[in-house]
Amino acid sequence: MNPQQLSGASVNPQANVYFDGKCISHSLSWPDGSKKSVGVILPATLTFNTAAAEIMECVAGACEWRPSGSEAWQPCGPGQQFSIAANASFEIRVSDTFHYICHFG
Repeated sequence: MNPQQLSGASVNPQANVYFDGKCISHSLSWPDGSKKSVGVILPATLTFNTAAAEIMECVAGACEWRPSGSEAWQPCGPGQQFSIAANASFEIRVSDTFHYICHFG
């Protein structure tokens, strides 16, 4: 994995811990108002609700995901991503640690 340059980013050093520690991330923000989070999801099946649109980018590991109301799970591995609309929800299923960057739009 190659490190990414995040010029001008502010990082919140306090971790965001969700689902009893199964999802842990750190928030980043830029002067232009853009936001991302960088984190990991440990083995679990979790449901997330979105306020803003999100793009989940897989950095390492893998997951399966499905938007609310869908029966079909979609795979996502390193170098891949998936998008979720604002004010929606999705499930994510992880069997090994999933490393991600979440881009908020």
